[in-house]
Amino acid sequence: MGWTADEFYGQNAAFLNALDDRDQAFVVEIPGDVRVWTRKPKVLRKQGKNEPERQKKFPRLKASQKPPSEVRNLARHSPAFHEQAPQRYRIRDSHKGSEVWEIRWVTCWRQTHDDSIVSNQCTLIVARNVLTDEVKFFLSNRVPGRDGWTLRMILRIAFGRWPIEDCFREAKEELGLDHFECRSWHGIHRHLFLVILSQLFCAITRQKLSPSEDVESGELLTTEQVRRAASVVVASITLPPRSRNQAFEAEANRQAYYARRNASAAKSHRKKRRVKLARLGIHPDKIKSLEHPNSQ
Repeated sequence: MGWTADEFYGQNAAFLNALDDRDQAFVVEIPGDVRVWTRKPKVLRKQGKNEPERQKKFPRLKASQKPPSEVRNLARHSPAFHEQAPQRYRIRDSHKGSEVWEIRWVTCWRQTHDDSIVSNQCTLIVARNVLTDEVKFFLSNRVPGRDGWTLRMILRIAFGRWPIEDCFREAKEELGLDHFECRSWHGIHRHLFLVILSQLFCAITRQKLSPSEDVESGELLTTEQVRRAASVVVASITLPPRSRNQAFEAEANRQAYYARRNASAAKSHRKKRRVKLARLGIHPDKIKSLEHPNSQ
């Protein structure tokens, strides 16, 4: 549906220009110091009749045009944002409960630093976490209400990096993605392939053996549990049957303990978050959701 990227790529005008040139939709996170216009500036393509005869670079911005503004300043001071009632969205439901963000957006134009100087119309989104006050800025080359695009579609792409980042976290913390010393490109690739295959094995095993996907049930397996169980099986292959069974039983008891602890922690976190949201007058089940397209 569209490309997404973190701030490193979001502030790279050449990268965004390349996506625009290929007519690729993108929704990227940008740092607060990225500059945009909320009104399309005028670009001069050739020498005007009344302008003095001297060498000037064309195309260029008309001299009377205001410079672009930093998006963090627009979020704080622009009437376009302050006069707009924020829309609340339930972004996702994690083990700790629902994440609710307030969304404001305006159309804008970014500076391209090439011959076009000014991009096509874009969408600037300012998102604020209602509980932590964390603020994120997103820029998209698609506009809600145009060509079949909606704000929910754009937000789904904007916040779609979380599953990818979670995969990298699992690979690093549980499967040793960052525990290697390689001096060659081929060595790095071999290590990466092994980690990815291990993660795929854990994901398929977890999906097949988890009686429930609800962490509060105490029956949801994690990647860590699957990895630990597989390690015990491999380490016990050469042991006598009695010792092997003892190792299996000890690991099963350990797994059951952590499953109960994870379930208890999830219940506590979710209860606290529901209370905090209720104090703000927010009921997650009654607001728009990115995870359920057919909701409000």
